[in-house]
Amino acid sequence: MSKEQLFIFDTTMRDGEQSPGASMTKEDKLRIARQLERMHVDVIEAGFPAASDGDFDSVQAVARVIKDSAICGLARANERDIRRCGEAIKVAARPRLHTFIATSPIHMEKKLRMEPSQVIEQAVRAIQWARDYTDSIEFSPEDAGRSDLDFLCRIIEQVIKAGATTINVPDTVGYTLPEQFGALIKNLRERVPNADKVIWSVHCHNDLGLAVANSLAAVQNGARQVECTINGLGERAGNASLEEVVMAVRTRQDIFVCDTRIDATQIVPASKLVSGITGYPVQPNKAIVGANAFAHESGIHQDGVLKHRETYEIMSAESVGWTTNRLTLGKLSGRNAFKTRLHEIGVELESEEALNAAFKRFKELADKKREIFDEDLHALISEENLDQIESEQYKLVSMTAHSETGEQPYAKIIMIDGDRERSANAQGSGPVDAAFKAIEQLVDSRSELLLYSVNAITTGTDAQGEVTVRLSRDGRIVNGQGADTDIVVASAKAYINALNKLHAKSVRLNPQI
Repeated sequence: MSKEQLFIFDTTMRDGEQSPGASMTKEDKLRIARQLERMHVDVIEAGFPAASDGDFDSVQAVARVIKDSAICGLARANERDIRRCGEAIKVAARPRLHTFIATSPIHMEKKLRMEPSQVIEQAVRAIQWARDYTDSIEFSPEDAGRSDLDFLCRIIEQVIKAGATTINVPDTVGYTLPEQFGALIKNLRERVPNADKVIWSVHCHNDLGLAVANSLAAVQNGARQVECTINGLGERAGNASLEEVVMAVRTRQDIFVCDTRIDATQIVPASKLVSGITGYPVQPNKAIVGANAFAHESGIHQDGVLKHRETYEIMSAESVGWTTNRLTLGKLSGRNAFKTRLHEIGVELESEEALNAAFKRFKELADKKREIFDEDLHALISEENLDQIESEQYKLVSMTAHSETGEQPYAKIIMIDGDRERSANAQGSGPVDAAFKAIEQLVDSRSELLLYSVNAITTGTDAQGEVTVRLSRDGRIVNGQGADTDIVVASAKAYINALNKLHAKSVRLNPQI
């Protein structure tokens, strides 16, 4: 008997981007979208076009280049949002418009200040506006997990009549339990008269650590689309993790009557790409994509795996892409080999000038490292894009740092501030602290350092260190990143990158569903 298809709807570039400081550039979104298409993701939610001109441009750019996956934009249930979203996605080969309105009593009363009948009328109008742009229309009753079941049935019946083709049921605040959420999907499918005319979808948040469990419970009760993100990235505690949903369904085909069309060997490359772009490292014990996911420390486990892998491994590391990310390039490698490998890992540079600049950085890195890995290339390209921040105010020219036992560390920074070169010296508790204090002497950003994180991009003592710096100022949070074989230099780059993002003052409007 053939399996039903479970559609995978990736919202890394929309809901995932709502993680503090995880905003993505247009180039970032294009890189992620190409990797998602390579993975055979069915629907890519590229952003919220009404949020800003930048988000509109990013969604439209993704819509132009992606052909295999449907490209979706999110819009609140008002005409302005839907028109803006429709214009952004209409260039796609397979456009989808996703609109939503809150349906729980607390949201309707406190946030919308609308009566239930008004909410239904607004939802129906939204579907009618959306039909001007596409026949693929998704509707979400926001905070469905805390909504009245009778009211959910009424509003869903009406939006299906109006033309919605996918009904997405969100557990917006991660409140429900698996048995409860599965029963909700079952009840809706049984009670809504025209339930058979749509695909049922779920969008679960991870506030209680149950996003994947709730999603799988919904699938067992008839949901055939799961909204999820790479690495579980997203608002607050995050969303259902794409890799966990996909591999749970695939590994337990004895339980599930459906399967996805995902190329699982692209999961680890996607995880590394998203982690590098957003500055959110993957915890070592993260399922599927964590560094320890297939590591065995116990002697009993090691003995069992050596005798027969399936004694302690329910899937192979190779099946999710762990052995596909090594690159044998070095300082003797040519420009064509470099360009070819970038294409193979999903990186498409927009111009010859960009390729030449990236190749120059590659050669500089190859002089420092004997072996170059795919992770190094992702970091290199990310850094190239970081240097292209609109209205870049600050740029590192050079730095000197000194640390000696028994002596106080110090650093000297020379950087460009606007159109002039400036320098400063500072002492600190360590060379990184001294470098940050020297930078602050020059810029006086008055920001608060929320996070400083260092991760080795690859193995070996010559590995690049990738540093993430999270700064906060006036309620705005940004992540900065820098990579270098010298951790102190990488730290200074990351701090300056974060300062440039603060200086850019981009404003985003992120709905939460």
